[in-house]
Amino acid sequence: MLRCPGQGGSRRATYLPGMALPLEAYALVGDTQSAALVGTDGSIDWLCWPRFDSDSCFAALLGNEDHGRWRIAPGIPVQHVRRRYRPDTLVLETELHTATGVIRLHDFMPVRAESPELIRIVEGVSGRVPVRFELVPRFGYGDRTPLVRVLPGGASARAGPDALFLHTDQPLRLEDARLLTDFTVHEGERVSFVLSWHPSHLSPPPVRSEPLAALENTCRWWTQWARRCTYQGPWRSQVMRSLITLKGLTYSPTGGLVAAPTTSLPERLGGVRNWDYRYCWVRDATLTLLALLHAGYTQEARDWRDWLMRAVAGEPDELQIMYGVAGERRLTELELPWLPGYESSRPVRIGNAAVNQLQLDVFGEIADCLYQARMHGVPPDDEAWDVGVHLLHFVEEHWQEPDEGIWEVRGGRQQFTHSKVMAWVAMDRAVRSATLRKLDGAQLEHWRTLRDRMHADICANGYDARRNTFTQTYGGTALDASLLLLPLVGFLPPEDPRVRGTVDAIQRELCHGGFVRRYHTHQTRDGLPPGEGVFLPCSFWLADALALIGREDEARELFEHLLSLCNDVGLLSEEYDPERRRLLGNFPQAFSHLALVRSAQNLSRAQGPHRQRGCHGIPEIRSPGP
Repeated sequence: MLRCPGQGGSRRATYLPGMALPLEAYALVGDTQSAALVGTDGSIDWLCWPRFDSDSCFAALLGNEDHGRWRIAPGIPVQHVRRRYRPDTLVLETELHTATGVIRLHDFMPVRAESPELIRIVEGVSGRVPVRFELVPRFGYGDRTPLVRVLPGGASARAGPDALFLHTDQPLRLEDARLLTDFTVHEGERVSFVLSWHPSHLSPPPVRSEPLAALENTCRWWTQWARRCTYQGPWRSQVMRSLITLKGLTYSPTGGLVAAPTTSLPERLGGVRNWDYRYCWVRDATLTLLALLHAGYTQEARDWRDWLMRAVAGEPDELQIMYGVAGERRLTELELPWLPGYESSRPVRIGNAAVNQLQLDVFGEIADCLYQARMHGVPPDDEAWDVGVHLLHFVEEHWQEPDEGIWEVRGGRQQFTHSKVMAWVAMDRAVRSATLRKLDGAQLEHWRTLRDRMHADICANGYDARRNTFTQTYGGTALDASLLLLPLVGFLPPEDPRVRGTVDAIQRELCHGGFVRRYHTHQTRDGLPPGEGVFLPCSFWLADALALIGREDEARELFEHLLSLCNDVGLLSEEYDPERRRLLGNFPQAFSHLALVRSAQNLSRAQGPHRQRGCHGIPEIRSPGP
């Protein structure tokens, strides 16, 4: 039985051999183009190569070892496990303690120059430990068994367009397309393995990395990147870990940030809310930009802005809510019936049909991202201004229409209040941007007039005066955690009684186990069976809103409670199950780590990013009556 991380420290968790571990038991390694998940049992159960959204070569996370994995672990029972990242890096160290000694696994992916590599070094810490090595390559999400050959200095695996090459000095044997070896590691001894990917029609790279030199070079690269962080608040270690995770989820050739490196990790165990998150969501635009800028990462913020502009360029009615890491538009959703799913959560999906939805809030996010970039010193871009104005015409024509909303419901379009608010944000930021550019005239006055008309419409139709709260939809009664964003985006100032009433209502009706649900799934027509965990970014939004309305002690208490949900190496997923005390949803989740960074920044200073994003105290903000 392994000791797996849980809420607020460690706990014991059992698992059956061959099954995926609890999400808390995984850690991320990556090279800013792809990523792998490493379990506390020494097994790498998920890896897509050569990009985040490529087919996997290890998919045991969504099935069992027959779907691909790479395990290095003691050949005798493990008594307990300790692990950490090397300080300010994405290099993982896992210590496995046995009755005869201790070994330490070093897992990392060098920031690639040519071919991607995954390096594992087994180090003897004390005593002597027998070690079992098993490499099960399976391409096409576990659907393709490759031709595996043992060769001098390693082994190769090849099928379709993909090929792997394993470099090692250890003797290997082949059984049922699995590579196996057993060896003993003594104190002070190191045994290394280098796995690389290459297109199957090409020969493997003639030169492999020297493992120990690659280890030091990779550590140096990450620590140099981490030194640029300017955040010096009370939660620096958690913020730094989240920023490194976000960098690890960034596709460096383009600057795009994937929502997560995984697909189909369930929002409810055994349920169907299983989606592919290996893409870049436009909705994350402003949050990403401000989190990076306020942490000192100006170049990364600029790269993200530029990725956004390339992705959304074109006709407004062709705008998508997500894109591939290089801006690809076709993300066709498919189901993979041969994979049983994480803890039998079916179906397993790749691609995402939400790409075809109308979500009006993304127009507000784009306009806000461009405005905030200008306000925070990112050089202005005439092309970005032209794109923004082009999109604004679409908002003017369509803001009154129903859409699928921020939660990408599959039960039909509705008049979501949050979508209307973000359409208002698009118009508000257009006015502010025009003012910065010293533009004037009939067009600017038209935008101002339309902005005020939109504001009045939302206050009249999206607000329940009897309960003193905004509602999920026009004329509805259900609540929605996205309404916490109203003061955060500047729709109303934090002292407005309608803001305070909405915060109180969400605390009263949507909180569960101290955290915030997105909405009640049995009250909302989202096209799916009810039931899911609490949504972690929403809980961070509540902390931000509480801080804005002056309830900072509550905000800090909630923030600290959220930090306790991070696993032992500081990672968060999308959702959390308070009853089972388990992380749920795709992992690690960029949105959760972005929200963590922003909340820490907000709670560390009086004029945090939430006040700047909401333009509080900046001219042009208005608070019309209800």
